Amino acid sequence: MNPRDLSAHTAYRAGRGIEEVARELGLDPEAMVKLSSNENMFGPSPLAVEAIRESAERIHHYPKASHADLLEALADRWNTTPEQVWLGNGGDGALDCLARAMLSPEDEVLVPTPGFAYYQMSARYHHGEVNEYTLSKADDFAQTADTVLKDYDGERIVYLTSPHNPTGKEFTTDAVRDIADRTDPETLVLVDEAYGEFTETPSTKPLVEERDDVALLRTFSKAYGLAGVRLGYALVPEEWADAYARINTPFSASELACRAGLAALDDDDHVTRSVETAAWAREYIYEELDAPTWESAGNFVLAEVGDAAAVADATQAQGVIVRDCSSFGLPECIRITCGTKADTKQAVSVLNESIVEVER
Repeated sequence: MNPRDLSAHTAYRAGRGIEEVARELGLDPEAMVKLSSNENMFGPSPLAVEAIRESAERIHHYPKASHADLLEALADRWNTTPEQVWLGNGGDGALDCLARAMLSPEDEVLVPTPGFAYYQMSARYHHGEVNEYTLSKADDFAQTADTVLKDYDGERIVYLTSPHNPTGKEFTTDAVRDIADRTDPETLVLVDEAYGEFTETPSTKPLVEERDDVALLRTFSKAYGLAGVRLGYALVPEEWADAYARINTPFSASELACRAGLAALDDDDHVTRSVETAAWAREYIYEELDAPTWESAGNFVLAEVGDAAAVADATQAQGVIVRDCSSFGLPECIRITCGTKADTKQAVSVLNESIVEVER
């Protein structure tokens, strides 16, 4: 027998890890700098690490209590009800929950290009069809209501990313409200704020309380440094929040993830340090990189370097890993994650050498 027809599906290709690249190139992994996956430059919240250690002896229990505790804590943080918080196995798990709740076979969704590949992957997993709206480099990747609505045709879910990966651009709350006002009442406007801690722009969360057609996505992977434990969540309107119980997999967030998330929420110092260092790194890259860049609200910067694959390979050979954005449809661009001050300076120096080398 064979699986169902998956010819329209694409595999998600994550950025390569330091150990993997070091083995291939014969380099010392301790001397390498990885700035390709938008991970936290300071690692996980120390409070979360301690919580994981303390929880290790309880992992023979299902995470009923920790799951409930985390829902309560997030509801308190966002001034909402626990039922409106949908935990998932990473932000992509929360995307899957929303797709299961919203999509019937052959329903259509509208996703950005360039953009996060998992939007369309999740929709197709749930038998949806995918359409795209274009963020144009000619317009500096501007994210406006008209950018989206010119390609809107009644789709069931419209995905918005703010700050956007890989460009760092944002939607204003007014733009999101405009999109929700001008789309069908049965269209969900889903705002992915995975990088929301890094921007000074207010969250669109008030729209979740005002309306029944806007939901929000957040993650512990970035500012909290918990990418490895896989913990994310959606904030949804109260009117249909109880759908989670019908579509969620049993305990989609683990005991260790929930306990780590609870501890990380209390680690304001770690988040503040991460956000402030990312802001410094963005400015340093704008000023010191010998290539055009776009202003970013995330913990990364998009730069135009010519032959991105060649520059990324040359940089990697010198122990610095950045993201070639060819997979985003931007073969002339790289994405540089904001690192520590030392790592960012090293990366920019190596990149400048690589850009000159490739241009020869």
